[in-house]
Amino acid sequence: METEKTHISSYFSHAIVLIALLILTLISVLVTGWHLGAFTVAVALLIASVKVGTVILNFMHVKFENLFLKLMILGVFVIYALVIIITFIDYYLR
Repeated sequence: METEKTHISSYFSHAIVLIALLILTLISVLVTGWHLGAFTVAVALLIASVKVGTVILNFMHVKFENLFLKLMILGVFVIYALVIIITFIDYYLR
């Protein structure tokens, strides 16, 4: 009654993810040098969210899981985005 499938990631896919994370880290470091006003934090959070999504999909093997688990994780990201948006709205209206 074993219905779980095992998946073994290749070193090449890990190398691609590593390069993507390093590029995103470089971009986030460069963004801190630009003067974007209040959007500097928003851009940094957006880049960090993309990095988190990359790690969750690849290193936690969520891309090989069923649709229900993917939707639950997407729900967490939506709640996270709503909290950030509400925080920025509150900061802007003060």
